[in-house]
Amino acid sequence: MDERVSVQEIHAPNSICFGCGPANKMGLQIRSFEREDGHNGLQMSFNTEEHHQAFPGMVNGGIIGTLLDCHGNWTAAMAIMGFNEETEPPCTVTANYSVQLRRPTPHGAELQIMSEVTELQEDRALIKMEMYAEGKLCAKGEGLFVAVKEGHPAFHRWN
Repeated sequence: MDERVSVQEIHAPNSICFGCGPANKMGLQIRSFEREDGHNGLQMSFNTEEHHQAFPGMVNGGIIGTLLDCHGNWTAAMAIMGFNEETEPPCTVTANYSVQLRRPTPHGAELQIMSEVTELQEDRALIKMEMYAEGKLCAKGEGLFVAVKEGHPAFHRWN
């Protein structure tokens, strides 16, 4: 396991989100980190478990979608935080996202997910995501993630 502290653990340690919540013991508990290659985005790795399979040896598409969605959402939150020169990320939600499953994703291979900011405004970001297994592109996606304000049901979800 990566010994670094992820953006989720820093900014939302009590989150119960199925995909990215550190406090959800039944969830995926993804851990995203700043990219090491200088791109404006995040990177993560993930190892699937037996119950993440669609059929023997292959990862379920819904799990793949969740990985991309939550990782993209955190990429947007961190980018908006930087854009606005704030110390805490805004609570962001998915406005829309799409996933293209490019090839079967093998269970048992470490998944590498990279994200990159393609458009950024003070309250929203368009994010591109790619997922690799064994060096091959298995899925890619794009999403629009927006910061929500007080009164939205998700506003305090990371607290």
